[in-house]
Amino acid sequence: MTGSQSIRYAARVLHAGGIIAYPTEGVFGLGCLPEDFDAVSEILDIKGRSPAKGLIVIISDPGQIADWIDLPTENLDLATSDDKPVTWILPASDEAPAWITGDHDSIAVRQTTHPIASALCRETDSAIVSTSANITGHAPARNSFILRRQFGALVDYILPGECGPASGPSEIRHYTTENIVRPA
Repeated sequence: MTGSQSIRYAARVLHAGGIIAYPTEGVFGLGCLPEDFDAVSEILDIKGRSPAKGLIVIISDPGQIADWIDLPTENLDLATSDDKPVTWILPASDEAPAWITGDHDSIAVRQTTHPIASALCRETDSAIVSTSANITGHAPARNSFILRRQFGALVDYILPGECGPASGPSEIRHYTTENIVRPA
């Protein structure tokens, strides 16, 4: 399959309620459509992650989360650099899925600069859950060999591609205060 065919196929898997693994700026991510409660629950089970923690979503355009945040998206600047991606903590609206926000009144969002992840958001016309491909407490997968060994039987599709250029998970920062929650 060509790159665009793989992205179209991954989007179909997501729209059918599936879970995929895909490359991001720093590590491979596990993803599904954020409005799909069953798929989100399955990702949490795979990772052994508490639903209370909430999940990051990636977007290619702020309009993809317009209903889920209590900020206007017209002037929302979530752009970051390729090698130092930032996930922003934004105030959540009542429309944000509780299984995405967890026990928080906010939502974690990264406007991805990774070409494959960004194309996937555009193809699905949606934000996508983006939690690192790891079991909670273990290092996330940064290469396809480890990804396939750990998650090949647990996901519906692995979108081909390489991670990078960041060296690990994104920094997490509050949008309004710019306080860093998790350094890169």
